[in-house]
Amino acid sequence: MPLPTISDIESVFSENGLLSGAIEGFRARPQQSEMAVAILDAISRNGALVVEAGTGTGKTFAYLVPALLSGGKIIVSTGTKTLQDQLYTRDIPAMRQALGVSLDIALLKGRANYVCHYHLERTSREGRLPSRENVAYLKLVEGYARNTKSGDKGELVEVPEDASIWPLVTSTRENCLGSECPNHKECFVMEARRSAMRADLVVVNHHLFFADVMLKDEGVAELLPACNTVIFDEAHQLPEVASLFLGESVGTSQLIELARDARLEAQISAKDFAPLPQGADKLEKSARDLRLAVLEADSRLPVSALDADFFASLASLQGALDEFSKLLELQAERSEGLGNCRDRAVELSRRIKNWREEESGDFIRWVEVFSQAMQLNSTPLSIAEMFASQIEARPRSWIFTSATLAVGGDFSHYLGQMGLADAKSLCLDSPFDYPNQALLYVPESMPEPNSRDYTKAVVDAALPLIRASRGRAFLLFTSLKAMRAAHGFLKEAFLAENLDFPILLQGEGAKNAMLERFRRLGNAVLLGSQSFWEGVDVRGEALSLVVIDKLPFAPPDDPVLAARIEQINRRGGNAFMEYQLPHAVLTLKQGAGRLIRSEADRGALMICDPRIITKSYGSKVWRSLPPMKRTRLLQEAVEFFGKE
Repeated sequence: MPLPTISDIESVFSENGLLSGAIEGFRARPQQSEMAVAILDAISRNGALVVEAGTGTGKTFAYLVPALLSGGKIIVSTGTKTLQDQLYTRDIPAMRQALGVSLDIALLKGRANYVCHYHLERTSREGRLPSRENVAYLKLVEGYARNTKSGDKGELVEVPEDASIWPLVTSTRENCLGSECPNHKECFVMEARRSAMRADLVVVNHHLFFADVMLKDEGVAELLPACNTVIFDEAHQLPEVASLFLGESVGTSQLIELARDARLEAQISAKDFAPLPQGADKLEKSARDLRLAVLEADSRLPVSALDADFFASLASLQGALDEFSKLLELQAERSEGLGNCRDRAVELSRRIKNWREEESGDFIRWVEVFSQAMQLNSTPLSIAEMFASQIEARPRSWIFTSATLAVGGDFSHYLGQMGLADAKSLCLDSPFDYPNQALLYVPESMPEPNSRDYTKAVVDAALPLIRASRGRAFLLFTSLKAMRAAHGFLKEAFLAENLDFPILLQGEGAKNAMLERFRRLGNAVLLGSQSFWEGVDVRGEALSLVVIDKLPFAPPDDPVLAARIEQINRRGGNAFMEYQLPHAVLTLKQGAGRLIRSEADRGALMICDPRIITKSYGSKVWRSLPPMKRTRLLQEAVEFFGKE
């Protein structure tokens, strides 16, 4: 297929072009056309392109049009499974029809998203489930597995995505039996991979892409050699996702799952070997004891913060795991499942040993502690070199796009993180009329963000605007602790002032269900932390006010951040200006981006942190935000809502 010309692309996006007649509500936007032309150029030269496209640009169509018209095999990687499903079921079919192109598309997710025949049968046969609810869910999964073509658990809406039945009826990279599985020929994961190999365009997500490219596991590595174009949507997430998969981790949950799987396999294939379930019990106890060796919960700790009790518990766990490996070795030939457990035990032991002994200056060792579990992590201080080698492996075009990649039009922070030294970049403003649609309000007389009563001051300062906006507000916090404290203050204030705006708190329900309720209520106030700063789209009058408590600097005691800061400063750089400030600006832009989602939206962004005014770097922060009208006067902010 010959490449389209620039005029071909511009014609598609014109007032009377193909999209205007096929896409309801389509409007010609110069930014969208400019982005599409730049992507066509990157495809034609097999180059890398980084594009920041402000909210409302229509970046999905801007990258799909040149990619589809250029032909070849395309991988589109998204930030979430929700966006992945939206692309596959709605955006790509609409674009394919509008352009009149004939091409096969496929959706590829990680294996844990597909029902596994082997584990479903094993769970059904074993029969003991922790709750009646799971018994009912199991019957639904069994019926679904008999009738589905895809096996994608997302299609079985009657069973919640977080239901505890799913780990029992799906596989993981660790417990998949691969070609040794008796159900290999009918495997839903294998069929999804075969479809992806045949397709012209494959939709994946970032976690799957990096897990596979680095671990050669989920099918993407097989797709890459034939691929002409890779497009990363929501590309601002890539540095964190890539760091996760370019490092190595091992968790107590994996060890407990290994013990559980070995017990189940032993009941089927090795009932006469009592030491195996006994070894599984000992391994599980050792894993739980390791978690109990650290008092902190919901924290991230460097190796230096761990005491002798932790390392004694870790040595004990390694011993229990090695003993268990020997028991599994004795029984491994009796079934594919026991053989798989043996392989997993050996691999997990290797990872723990590596973590205990690793001294490389290129990696930081740390632990993440949850309420019931713990994970040992080894994370690269930089992914630039490793990712650059992926890009240089074979000529193809690489497109990176998001609404938040640049700091004041400067891409150097992102390009440096990703090793994209030779990439071209393009920064496109939003087509929205921000000076008339939005107001940026920074209140006067706020205390310093580290002061004791700061969160109370945030709530007190926000209350007049919440009243003026008649609810319809997001309050976004940089920590769960501040969010919960603000929730208490807000409830007290609403009670004292007899305000009847419903209050929704992150964690009191599933995220999507909370958003749907927020939209439906029309006058609610939602308090959220990290997960509500991005990927949330509330259009129309339901959201008219976004309040941000602090500039979102990452906690300086985070072990990975602390190690990166030390590395930058050691080489003579300025870690604050090179790393911490750009990271905070990009996160702030994500939070601010929740406010204006369409040409008809109108609202105020309230940033409570006085440092945006008082610090020398403050201007760099607010200049990176969309060009809203600005004020520090409460009366002006209140009157903004009176003009609705």
